[in-house]
This record gives sequence, C-alpha cells and structure tokens, in this order.
Amino acid sequence: MKKVTGYMLGMLMGVSLLAGCGGKTDSADAPAQGGTNASANGGEIIGTITFLTNRTDMVGEVYDDYAKRFKEKYPNAEVQFEAITDLDKTTKIRMSSGDYPDVVLIPTIPNSDLPKYFAPLDDLGLADSIYFKEFKSYEDKLYGISVGATTTGIIYNKQAFKDAGITEVPRTLDEFYAASKKLKDKGIVPLASNFKDQWPLYPWSSEVPTAIANDAQLNNKRSETDTPYTMDNAYGQAMSIIREMNQQGYLEPDINSTNWEQSKKDIATGKFAMAMLGNWAIPQVIDSGTESDNIGFFPLPYDNSGKTNVTLAPDWAYGVNKNSENIATAKAFVKWMLEDSGFDEYAGFIPVLKDKKPAVDQLNEFNSYEPVYIEAAADDPKTTDIVNKAQITKEALVQEFVLASNPQSVLDKYNKAWAKARKDVMK
Repeated sequence: MKKVTGYMLGMLMGVSLLAGCGGKTDSADAPAQGGTNASANGGEIIGTITFLTNRTDMVGEVYDDYAKRFKEKYPNAEVQFEAITDLDKTTKIRMSSGDYPDVVLIPTIPNSDLPKYFAPLDDLGLADSIYFKEFKSYEDKLYGISVGATTTGIIYNKQAFKDAGITEVPRTLDEFYAASKKLKDKGIVPLASNFKDQWPLYPWSSEVPTAIANDAQLNNKRSETDTPYTMDNAYGQAMSIIREMNQQGYLEPDINSTNWEQSKKDIATGKFAMAMLGNWAIPQVIDSGTESDNIGFFPLPYDNSGKTNVTLAPDWAYGVNKNSENIATAKAFVKWMLEDSGFDEYAGFIPVLKDKKPAVDQLNEFNSYEPVYIEAAADDPKTTDIVNKAQITKEALVQEFVLASNPQSVLDKYNKAWAKARKDVMK
C-alpha cells in the first residue's frame, strides 16, 4: 500500500509542468523498438495508426484537433480514432479474432494474458514516473499505462450551500448530516445518488470502504474469509452512510426514477447540492450549466475524526497491439497522449504522470483538506474469480442494502453466495 498526504501529492504533481509540455526527454520522438513487429517500419514514427476509444463524445472537434497536433509533431505519421460504446466486450471480441487496432484501452483480462496481445511499454521511459505501474504489468514488464487517475469525493454546488446557510465544508460525518438537513429544509436535494442508474453507487461498496479501512488491499482480502460483508466492518459502515441519507430523506424524492444526465444539470443549477463521484465528473457538471467557480470538491467525512483517507485509482489503460505494423508510432502516440494531448485536463483526471500538476481547479480545494491518498492495488485474480462465480455486482449490493428493512439479511445473502463461490475457487 502506498500512501501520501494530499499536500504531498499536490507538491509531487506540481514540481514541474515540463511533462505536460513535452519537455522530458526525446524518447517519445524515437521510442525503442519493441514487440514482435517493431522492425516493420524500422522503429520510425511513420504510417497510420488507429486508436480504439470509449469516448464517443470526443469524436469530431476534439479528436480532429488531437490528430492535427499529433501530425504536427510527427509529420510522417497519422492517427485515426474509432469510438465504441461497449468498450470492454467489443475489444475482447476483436482481440480474440486477432484483428484489433494499434492502440486500445485494455479490457478486463488477466495480467498473465497481456503478453499475448500487447507490446511492452518499458522503452517509453515512464515506468518510474507514473502511478499504477503494477496494474497492467506482468513478469516485470509494463504493458499498459492508465489514461489518468481519479479520486472520489463530494462534488458540490457552492451557491446551494450558501443558500442553505452552510458556511464551511463539513469535516465530520455529523457535520455532513447536519449540512444535509439544512439543504433539505431549504428545499434543495442534498445528495444526488442516481440510485436507479445503479453504476453511480460504486463508491459506497469500494472506494469508501477502502478509505475507511485504510487498506488498499481491502477488496482483495475478501478472498481470505467466507464473510467479507458485516455491519461493523468497512463495507457495512460505508453503505450505512448512504442508507442513513435515504432514511432521512436526503436523497432524491423518488430514488427509483433518477437520471444521470439530468442529475448533472440539477447539480449545476443548484436543485441538487452534492454528488459522491470521482473528479472525472466535475467537468461534466460544469458543462451542464454553471461556472467552474461555483463547483467545489471535498473528501467525504465518513466518521467524526476530522481526518479522511481517499483512494487514488486508475482509469482505463492504453495498450499497444503487439502485431501493429507501426509499433513505434503507436508507442509515440501513447506517450503523446500522456504528455502533450491535454486529455487529463479535458476528462478531469489527475495526471498519471507523477510530476504533472492537475489542471482541474477543484482538486486544489480537495487537497487543501489534506486527505491521505491510498494508491489502489491491482485486483487479485482469486478475488476476481470469486466475485464472478458468485455473480456479485457491487452496486446492486448497495441498492439492496439501502432499501432492505433488515440490512443484515442482505449481507447474509451475499456472504452465503461468496462462501460457496470461494469454496469452489479455492479447491
């Protein structure tokens, strides 16, 4: 587990902006040859490559600008963009056929399979200057680099807080509940849960428990027990917070008819005051109808200690097709995306390059509260196998826990499925 205070993280990320200006070394201009077909173009940065992406919203103006700027740096090379919606499933299908683009976002495959499909990226010279180098590595070789990093916290509308008479960001759980009451009394929905859409509930069963436990390996350690979910451990404590918010009427009036896209607009206008999400959502909220200065970001106070841990987690990772005819160009593009493109700013990410300062202003506020960052650990294959065999969807667990008349019965149900799956996997 790697931990660093928010202040120290800000210092690390703010040491130099050279990485964001292409001012590191010239290794991006001439990546070392790597992969089985690197000699196809003699290691030169030439030819046309394709990047398979999930950002359908960037097709057109944004990606056109990326293509233009990449070609300005590498006149003999071109990049094309192919955007798909069901990224994980579609990429796996195409990889299994052997026909997949030069650069992809690596789907959920075991790290032991990475060498079958991807070229090592160690020759980019970034392994020692990025977060999450172990996430997509195998046998001491780096096969994937995250597009960016995220932390999870409370995105809030400052004007809504002001209208409710909230003068300071809550630093304890009791203060968080008290602020929520003030908002409700003022006719403002305190917290957008997006309960019906389900996926926005992910922090309550993963990131928040990890922070409470102060343990990057929390999710992996579930493989060591038949009863990973209890009311008094980190999972029960985290889910009890959103359950309490619902019972007190601090979520949407009808949690079964929520809408993700509309909720962003409602936070922007101040109809809703807060949302528990990653920093990636901040630009989306701003773009939904407010000024950046009106949106803030603070760590969730999950207890009354006044101190908080937060997770630092990776997003999708870039991978280079080992059979690409233009591996050098594909690798140069990956490095360009990390150092020069500005994608982390556009997407609201914390840069994966440790010495690159985050451009999202709200992260400066977030770090001012001096949270302790816990760098996420790679998934343990055994735990993943148990999760899959038990057919556990973490967001569904949160939904059932919140709505149950007896939340312990929900934990008993999931523990029973877990124990059975664990027994089969551990045979």
